[in-house]
Amino acid sequence: MQRHVMLPRLQQSSHFIFPESVGWYRDLPNHSVYRSERLCETFSLHFIVSGKGYVEIEGEQYPIQKGDAFLYFPYQEQKYYSSKEDPWDVLWVHFDGNHIKEFMLERGFLRTLWTLKRWNELEVAFHELLLEAETNSILRTTNLSTLTYKILCEFMSYAAPLTGNRGMESVDRILALLPSMQQKACEPFILEEWAELTGVSTYYFCKLFRKAMSMTPLSFITLCRIQFAKQRLIEKENWPIKDIAKESGYASASYFNQRFQEHEGMTPSEFRSFYAKSLFG
Repeated sequence: MQRHVMLPRLQQSSHFIFPESVGWYRDLPNHSVYRSERLCETFSLHFIVSGKGYVEIEGEQYPIQKGDAFLYFPYQEQKYYSSKEDPWDVLWVHFDGNHIKEFMLERGFLRTLWTLKRWNELEVAFHELLLEAETNSILRTTNLSTLTYKILCEFMSYAAPLTGNRGMESVDRILALLPSMQQKACEPFILEEWAELTGVSTYYFCKLFRKAMSMTPLSFITLCRIQFAKQRLIEKENWPIKDIAKESGYASASYFNQRFQEHEGMTPSEFRSFYAKSLFG
């Protein structure tokens, strides 16, 4: 059985989340998917109703079964396939939306493999979305958005990391460091010290970090510094930019200006001016 509905991506949407496609595949022993890195622009969530299958991560095969799920962020390499001996019954949805990545990262949903402590409501939510898409297509976009959000919330409420995977244990060590890295982001960044805390080489630390966060360690540090700087620019509106730069971890004000503009599309002074007027004038 193969049911799926493809939906157009809304170019200008007020919805927090919206599905690109939704489907239900059952008893398809040859179901196999490979998407290279940077090919898929949307998130995707697959939930195993019954049967078995496999997800490959960096060449290593991980078995999944009833009650398990796998989640991909945009631009991740994807490789998964059904067991031929015990084909999976799998529900899936591809979705996108405004600030979805931040929403999920803040709640710790950084990995690919999950298991559900409770899944009846999630299965029902998938079927509701599929039926809505099959019946009304895009005539009721609010319903499509609401049902997709219901799926995401049910998943996030009851999902737990799928354990027993050597590769995932390594990623866990990176995830455990993130709060400390964020807290100390404005201090000098010394890659060797963070790698030593993880118990791996600097090369492998960077590889694990990209696997966990889809960015380099320095990119993460930069994001943390920019976030800190934005807050300081508003809170300390009379501080010179060079002082904000120094407190944010940049010895050079000109380099701070350059990095800030690359990320925010405006200089620190322009940011402060814009938001000061928005908040106080």
